[in-house]
Formats: sequence, C-alpha cells, structure tokens
Amino acid sequence: MIDRTRLLHPTRRGLLMGAGAIGVAAAIGLPRAARAHDHAVAAYGPVDEDFVERHGLSLFGDLKHGPDFERFDYVNPAAPKGGRISLQLSSAAYNQNFSTFNTLNIFVLQGDGAAGMGLTFDSLMRGSGDEPDAMYGLVAQSVSRSADGLAFRFRLRPEARFHDGTPITADDVAFTIEILRTQGHPRLVQVLREVEGVEALEERLVEVRFIPQRTRDIPLVVAGLPIFSRAYWEGRDFQASTLEAPLGSGPYRVGRFEVGRWIAFQRVPDYWAADLPVNVGQWNFDEIRYEYFRDRQVAFEAFRAGQFSWREEFTSRDWARGYDFPARREGRVVQDEVELGLPRGPQGWWFNTRRAKFADPRIREAISLAFDFPWTNQNIMFGLLQRLTSFFQNSPMQAQGLPSPAELALLEPFRAGLPEEVFGEPYEVPLADGSGQDRQLMRRANELLLAAGCERRGGTLHLPSGEPFTIEFLDFSQALQPHTQPFQANLGRLGINATSRIVDPAQYERRMNEFDFDMTSRAFGASLTPGAGLRVVYGSEAAATPGSANLAGIQDAAVDALIEAIASATTREEIHVAASALDRVLRAGRYIVFHWYRTTSWLAFWDEFSWPERRPNFALGVLDTWWFDPEKAARARRV
Repeated sequence: MIDRTRLLHPTRRGLLMGAGAIGVAAAIGLPRAARAHDHAVAAYGPVDEDFVERHGLSLFGDLKHGPDFERFDYVNPAAPKGGRISLQLSSAAYNQNFSTFNTLNIFVLQGDGAAGMGLTFDSLMRGSGDEPDAMYGLVAQSVSRSADGLAFRFRLRPEARFHDGTPITADDVAFTIEILRTQGHPRLVQVLREVEGVEALEERLVEVRFIPQRTRDIPLVVAGLPIFSRAYWEGRDFQASTLEAPLGSGPYRVGRFEVGRWIAFQRVPDYWAADLPVNVGQWNFDEIRYEYFRDRQVAFEAFRAGQFSWREEFTSRDWARGYDFPARREGRVVQDEVELGLPRGPQGWWFNTRRAKFADPRIREAISLAFDFPWTNQNIMFGLLQRLTSFFQNSPMQAQGLPSPAELALLEPFRAGLPEEVFGEPYEVPLADGSGQDRQLMRRANELLLAAGCERRGGTLHLPSGEPFTIEFLDFSQALQPHTQPFQANLGRLGINATSRIVDPAQYERRMNEFDFDMTSRAFGASLTPGAGLRVVYGSEAAATPGSANLAGIQDAAVDALIEAIASATTREEIHVAASALDRVLRAGRYIVFHWYRTTSWLAFWDEFSWPERRPNFALGVLDTWWFDPEKAARARRV
C-alpha cells in the first residue's frame, strides 16, 4: 500500500494541525460510565445561563475529566526528558509538502511549509487523545458561552507567555483569528467565515461571536487555532514565505534547519505550560527532527541505515519484505501494528471533473472498472489490504443497505437531480476477478464509454468532442507507479492513452492549487464526528477556490445540503444519518477510483524509545507521550 500523499481529512485535527489541535472526534462516543463529569461548555444547543465559566468544551457538553483533573490517563507523569526522535512528515495540512519545504509559515497558501511548525504554537484549548470531541484549557483557563451559543468567551491564564517572555493577551487572540480568517490559507478562510467578530473585552478575556447560521463545531475549531503575537507580525507580511521562525509559545521552538532537507525543533526548557494537566507527562524529547527525501525508497534505505529513528510505513512491499535486515532480525528495530478506533477516509485516483472529458459520470465509472484491485493487492501489495468502497469506511456513517426513513427525508428534496441508485443499495465498484484483465468488467466499461458518446477508431478512443481520449496521472513521486501502470494498461485496451507525469514537489503543489491536472492520487483521513470541514473537500464553493481540497471539483446542491445537515446535527445519530446519505450521493457521483485501506497503522522504529502502559484511544501519541530511553538506545546502536 502507498499512502504517501496522505492529507488529513478536514477534522479539527487536520484543520488546526498543531500541538494544540483537538483530538479526533468520534461518532460512537464513549460509554456513559467514562463520562463521569458534565462540567463542560456545550459547543452546540441551548443552555439556561449566559457565560458560566467552565474548564472544558465539548460538542455535546460532556467531559471525561473534571475541573480538578491532574493529567490524561494515557501519559506517564514521571516520563524523563531528553534525547531525540527523528522522522518524516506522514500527514500534512495547508501548504505543507511531503518532499521539501521553503517556508516556516504553514498557515497560508504561499510556499511549501515545513513539518512540525504546529509544535511551536499553543492554542486556547487542547484536546484529549482519549475523547472524541472534547477540549481542556491550555492558554485559556476557562471558557463560557451565551445562552444562544453565538458568543464564546475565553479567559486567559495570567502566566501564558510567548517564547520571548511577553504575555499572551486577548488582543493577540483577536489578532490571530482576524488574520487567519482574512489572510490565512483558503481552507482556513472558508471555515472561519462563520466568525462574525472577535473582541478583547479585557487584557485576559476575549469574546468570539459567530453568525446565527454557524455550525456545530466552529467553537472547537477556534479554540484549537494557533495563537500569534500581534507585536511580532506588525510590519511583516503574513502571507509571504519566510525562513524566519514566527514567534510562538508552544513546547518547542525552531532550531537549526537546512531548507528542503531537514528541520529540528528544540524543547523549550522553561515552557510556561509544562505543568498544566493537558501537558503533564508529555513533550519529552529534547529534539524533534524531520527529515526530507524526494524518493520514498531512498528514505527507507536511510531509515535502515539509522539516519532517522521512527517511521510510519505506507508501502506493503516494504512492510512485508523490506524489514529483513540485520538490525530488525537482532531486535534493534521494532515493527509494530497499532489499531486505532478511527474510520478510514477516501483514498484513490481523483477525477478532475472541471475538465470536459470527465463531465459524464458514465465515463468516470468506465475508467474505474479498468482497475483490478484483487490483482494489484495480490501481486503488488502481498494481499495485505482491503478495497475501499465508502467515503466513511469502517464507521456508522458508511452507507449500507437501503436508505433509512431519516436518510430519505434528507434525500427526497433533491430526488430530481440525483441518480436513482441513491435511493437503493449504495454503489460499490464490482470486484474484478483478479486476472488483471477482467473481460466482463472491461466489456461493461466499453459499453459505458460508447453510451456516453465516445467512439472507437481503430485502437484509439475518441471523446464526444472528437478528440482522442488521453489521461495524464499527475504525481510528485514514482512510488505509485507499480500500482498505476497495470491500471493504465487496461485503459489502453479501452483505447485511452493513459500516461503518468512525475513533477517536482513544488510544481506539483502549484498545479494542485490551480487544479491543473486530469487525475491524481490523494488520501484523506476521516473524523468520527465530521462537521463543517467537509465543505473544504466536497463543497461547491471549495470547487472554485484555488488551494482547496475539493480536488474532484464537486458542485452539487444535494452534497452541499447534506454537509450542512451534518454540520448542524445536534446528536450523534443525526450525524450518522446525514453522513450516510452523503456517502450515497458521493459514491453515486463516481468522483474517485477507490484505492485500498487497512485498519492498523504500521510503525517501525529503532528500539530506543519507551512509552506509557497504554496508548490513547484515538491517536498514536508518539511525539507527545513517548520518551527517549538511553539504555535501549545503547543496545540498539543506531549510530
């Protein structure tokens, strides 16, 4: 499996991507027994009183930990500090690039952002890796809200400091929200449009006001934003690329780096928030270093040679056979599979429907039929993967069977504009026979192409416009070529001239931002409680917004309405229903040739780390809860 282009789905974690980002939200929730404390401000729904201050914030007003909690359950409060971990970027947000970097501002469109910059910023609140949609105070010691839920106030801790010793004030928070919603990355700008205004009421009290139509999770998004210093940014161009580290307040600061090759972050020894309950037992490495490689195989060889210490594996071939080297056989390198309680988001080759050749869903379906997943899985991926069929795989939001009455209530207003199949069993691509050239599916693909107005002239298929049918698969890496080439060969048998174009990472990002591609591969993570962030990937407005994640160019009134239904749902069951309906509509749209998935994360690392007795439920917890173990490191002899 190759998932090296993985981008986080627009969950709050993906949108914020930093040390203060909220934990992944869940659709199933925690058992009631685990929710012993209802001392949270509810992000959504009515309350009886205005501005009652609480220590936490959650979507539905329930928290696992009370106001006097000392630490999260999945940390070791006695974890030693020291040592270093080195790794590669494995998930990205905003302008980050997996293969290079040339700017230290990741929150704008310009440039290729460096990995790890979220470590340098604190936020108003921080999520728990054990809870789906809850946040606890970080820079903010308390949060309160108006009875109508349109105004939230955050009271800041007096001890909160930037790295230069200056206090974090309400004015800094107000400045941050304003600049991100006006000059930030387009994905942030779109989400933050629900902010009506922000005001520093006192030096340590900030009020954020939302539009009356605001969605359920926008207060949590705001609570997890990085906080910038107004004084630092005055006189500087926020939207420009920069190699000067912006002033932060988080557990790490930018250390040495070499542009495009590596960047190191140094732990702040006098970090102001080190002893807060949300940080106890965490941020234990003295240095976190990210390494960059243009080629993933080169990176793997560098890991085997001990040039960096921790790796998340995405290549089935390497996982199955690549770890048969001395250090692994001797136990000095560890392979570990971690099961996370998370759904799987969409991954595959996306059609750019802005291009006329892909306007007809019959053409898109025909192309998808040419991909023989069973053959690819067996011959290239060692039978380790499963076929994706849903945009919410492995979750209660995955559409199954006939639509429920609640789903039909959401879908019926759009029946005239939807395929009839939306109202039946959800669409699944027929499974090929594993021969590599399933004749029955190839025959069906040819029938669909002809029905869509294509014409075969000799060995070449022509579009309804008369042009020869060509497809360029755009990528920045050769890693997927073993999977793509058999697919392209089958397209060739249909008369389609399918080729790959591998460009440098900077050009790839520019072309993606401008939607200048035919097809491209991309993977998105998935949230257990999706919300307004879905607009960024599937919404009509995003389809016309340069730099958005709506790669397919989806513009569909039903999709937009279902996203709003998800974002405004007041219960988890309502989320499940609306998301299942959305899944049906998206699958019927044939916007993607689905790839594959697995239910575990593959981790490989040199045996020089230790970790708490248990992991968090919804996160790996490596950078924040693991620590360097000198005795293990001496035995591992990495370098």
